[in-house]
Formats: sequence, structure tokens, C-alpha cells
Amino acid sequence: MIPINLAREPFRRDRPILVASVSVGVLLVFSLAFLLWIAATERIAAAQTQAQLTSTNAQLTRIRAEQAKLDAQTRRPEYAIVFDRNTLINELIRRKAISWTRIFSDLGTVLPENVRITSIRPQVNALDQLSLDMTVEADAAPQVLGFVAKLESSTVFGSTEVSNFTSQNQNDPYVHYRISVNYAQKL
Repeated sequence: MIPINLAREPFRRDRPILVASVSVGVLLVFSLAFLLWIAATERIAAAQTQAQLTSTNAQLTRIRAEQAKLDAQTRRPEYAIVFDRNTLINELIRRKAISWTRIFSDLGTVLPENVRITSIRPQVNALDQLSLDMTVEADAAPQVLGFVAKLESSTVFGSTEVSNFTSQNQNDPYVHYRISVNYAQKL
């Protein structure tokens, strides 16, 4: 059998290619619509964010202007005197809040018998945290180091720093250490 084709153009199977092309075209149209929707949503969200940012910047500008006005008032000489007096009173109240009885009671729980405290200076920082600057003396250095270890292992005292020491000599049979320790007393 000889195949005879009477058509001017040979028969081609274009239907699968056309169906695939239409399917890809429809998919691309849906993808375009989805991407346009995402872009529009993002544009609306960006506009809302910009409006909020503008509002926040306006509030910040207003607050800064009020702060500048208040700062200008507090810099006036008549207010400076009151501010200095209030600072002094607050510092006195902060110093008065230190309980010496509690300090000695807490130190008594960690102080060995062979170590003596010769001076204590409490210091309060800007965050109302208390630290003790102490000078201690003992017959030998290991006794003071044992005291430092007890301070650091205590729940009431915090980190300890040994800043200076003086060894024994002919005039003084004791070793002297200067110790700074954080203290957890609430002010």
C-alpha cells in the first residue's frame, strides 16, 4: 500500500501543540493577574506604612519641640538652683537609705575570724546599685583570698575586685588588701 495524500500540504498533528500553548498562555495570564494583585497589595501597604511614618515623625517633631522648650526652661538660673538643691537632697536620701546594720550583719556571715575590716565605704551608682569599697587586713594573704572566695560565693555579695595590697613589714605584721565588692542591698 502506498499512501496517497491528495492535499496540497501534508497533514500535521498540531492539536497537542495548540492545546499546550493555550494552557501555558492561560497559566501566564493567571500568573500576571496574581503578580499584579500582589503589587497592588504591596503598594497599599507601603502607602499605609508611609502614612504611619509621617504621623510618627510629626509626633516626634512635636515631642522634640516640647522637650527643647522644657530644656530651655530648666536651664534658666532660677531653676538651676532648685535642680542643684534637689540633686543634693536626693543624694542625701540615697546615702541615708544604706543600712549599716544590714551591711555588718551580711559581712559577719562571710568574714573569717582571722580577717579584720579596717574601713568600709559604700558607693551608690546611677542605677541605685550599691558597692562596698573595703580595706581588710590579715596575718597572711591566703586568709584574705579565702574571704574573697566567700564573698564571691555568697548570694548577697557579687563580683569582687582586689585593687591593691600591702605586704607585711617590720612596722606592720599584717597584709592589707583593698577590695571592691558589689552588694545586693535594695535601696
